Amino acid sequence: MTVVPVTSADPDAAELSWFAALCSDDHRFLGVPDGDLRSSWAHCSQIVKTAEAQGFGNILCPSSYQVGQDTLSFVAGCAPITSKIALLAAIRCGEMQPVMLARTVATLDHMLEGRLTLNVISSDFPGETADSRHRYQRSREVVQILKQAWTRGEIDHEGEIYQFRGLSADPAKPYQTGGPLLYFGGYSREALELCGEHCDVYLMWPEREAELAARMRAVHEEAARHGRTLDYGLRVHVIVRDTEAEAKDYARHLVSKLDDAAGAAIRGRALDARSLVRLRAGAKSAAAASSMPETVAIMPAALTASVPPSQSGP
Repeated sequence: MTVVPVTSADPDAAELSWFAALCSDDHRFLGVPDGDLRSSWAHCSQIVKTAEAQGFGNILCPSSYQVGQDTLSFVAGCAPITSKIALLAAIRCGEMQPVMLARTVATLDHMLEGRLTLNVISSDFPGETADSRHRYQRSREVVQILKQAWTRGEIDHEGEIYQFRGLSADPAKPYQTGGPLLYFGGYSREALELCGEHCDVYLMWPEREAELAARMRAVHEEAARHGRTLDYGLRVHVIVRDTEAEAKDYARHLVSKLDDAAGAAIRGRALDARSLVRLRAGAKSAAAASSMPETVAIMPAALTASVPPSQSGP
């Protein structure tokens, strides 16, 4: 039984995915840069290959300007060195002209033979501070244009930000029928509306079970308005040891050199700033109850989602 209806045929099925540390956050001590583990093609592509060898079904390739690795270029490089794992590429909406993005995504989808999934993000660009409504409107229009390019013969879009008339969609046809699955996270009203209408998997951060259930119900309500259902994912930092005591000891070790400024910077990169206050409050309450540091809300490292298999084209 699920909290809300889901798209997947088997509600008990789960996709276990990993995280490629493109954002230079693979450190022995959280917040302390480690030269041997810095973001690089050699290091991060090895993470992808290891995740595939370990049987993970998907791997998130995040987007961050600071580290100097372009997400879509990285994903393209992973195509010839993998054969089974899907690549969950983060696309920062508006970073590339939408029609050209549709063609780029279609090219990647063919290179990966249908193993491409997309994480739609609505963050500011470097040097930009835009209000939430504008960022989500931009993302909404980008997604609408992508879907037109992937499913129609022509692109016709008249929006607040983008306008296109009669553009041929032939160069942007993806390998997967209808295009890659769209993963999305966000807690604002605009985010829920966008995800409910257009996306496939709603991503959440660690919170109490009742709070997660409430978020699922809220976004399902938006999806239901459009006759749709979604699948759901949880981005979590997993520490695996033989015993709970050993796991807690390692969690303390991991954050033992983290100062408040570094922690705030990590959270600022990883989370929607408008949702951070709620997440921090929940994490601190849970940490106080168990005498544990608030590690889970500041360093997402893996993703678990229940998703249907991709539909491959000819």
